[in-house]
Amino acid sequence: MSFIENVKKVDALIVGTGPAAAACAKRLVDAGCETVALESRELPRHKACSGILSPRGHRFLLENFGPLPKEILHTPSSASGVTFHFPSMRSVSINFDGGPTPHLHRKYADHWAMLRSGAEIHDQTEFTGLSDKGTHVDVAATRDGLPVNYRARFVIGAEGPSLAVVRAVYPDYARKIPWFVVGQKFHPIIDCPLDDRYFHFWFNAELGHYTWSHARDGRQIVGVGFLKGDNFDARHQRVVEYLEKKHHVRLGPSESPEIVTANFGPSLINRYIFGRGRVLITGQAAGFFNMIAEGMSCALHSGAVAGEAAVEAFRTSKDIQRIYRGMIASEVRRCSDQWNPLEIAFGRPHEADFRAALKRLAPGERRGVIREIFSFIRLYAPLKWGRQILWQSVCRRFTGRYPSNRWL
Repeated sequence: MSFIENVKKVDALIVGTGPAAAACAKRLVDAGCETVALESRELPRHKACSGILSPRGHRFLLENFGPLPKEILHTPSSASGVTFHFPSMRSVSINFDGGPTPHLHRKYADHWAMLRSGAEIHDQTEFTGLSDKGTHVDVAATRDGLPVNYRARFVIGAEGPSLAVVRAVYPDYARKIPWFVVGQKFHPIIDCPLDDRYFHFWFNAELGHYTWSHARDGRQIVGVGFLKGDNFDARHQRVVEYLEKKHHVRLGPSESPEIVTANFGPSLINRYIFGRGRVLITGQAAGFFNMIAEGMSCALHSGAVAGEAAVEAFRTSKDIQRIYRGMIASEVRRCSDQWNPLEIAFGRPHEADFRAALKRLAPGERRGVIREIFSFIRLYAPLKWGRQILWQSVCRRFTGRYPSNRWL
């Protein structure tokens, strides 16, 4: 039987069922577009994530999906803010704007949002490839080992760091970017002076590119991120020993390790990937990843922008890439600002008043914290990111934006 005879025709096909996919689907369905979302696993599916949502992400969920049921929350069910720790043993705690935000259980929160989007969901269906025909996109997938075919006017890749759609559009992209191992282990708590109302992050190059800890469901998470190729267990143990020595944190043997690969470089150096032709890329797949390892809010907002761009393209028949790239520039600014050392030092890129927290420090301590932030950036020197981060920071400071000519 031919492709045409087997094909399911839709207005939009979304690959993924996370926050970006749910937000994108909501915009499309609300506009009357027939929308299908593909998920390779059975739903609800596990998602390795801290689950701590930003105030902006919280507002988005409330405004677009309604009140959050308690079943989609971890314990503690909220986080008050973030505490930054520095090698000098200075610590700066900052409350989120507007008060505590939800601590989401991603397995259930993602599924809840996806169901409320109204899209048709095809789980246990794995995307395997696409062909952009100019007027539509043919998509191949498999379910139960059998081929499944779709024809969509537009395709949106929102599948996170798996980059399935990205690989289909740019086959060499995944091989040309640095990949990070981001892993966390869960520990019984013997004694933990770290305030369980906060997400704790270390600006300490000796611990790794990304080091954090916070309480969840009666356990303490200890997480570390570093360039792929190093040993996760050794890196993790180094952090555990550091926490005990420097912060008097005593933990039991680790349980339930979660390890994923991540591509959070684009948000640091403004190298986002937004797609080609009738295929859009959004969420973490596009490179969005906020400071403090919170990718949900920028996934929600970038996903919504992708959905709005598709709706506008349906309505006007204008080029969807031009529409999308024009719309997404504001989300690029919000996301990249959070990693931008000049914005951190002199602006207010986070949804917590870091500058106010710095002002509460003595002048010498304040200068020391800023020096330690800049020193931390040197960790990225082997990637040749340090100069890129600083140059993009300067461009943003003097032009008010990040250059779009760096986007794919």
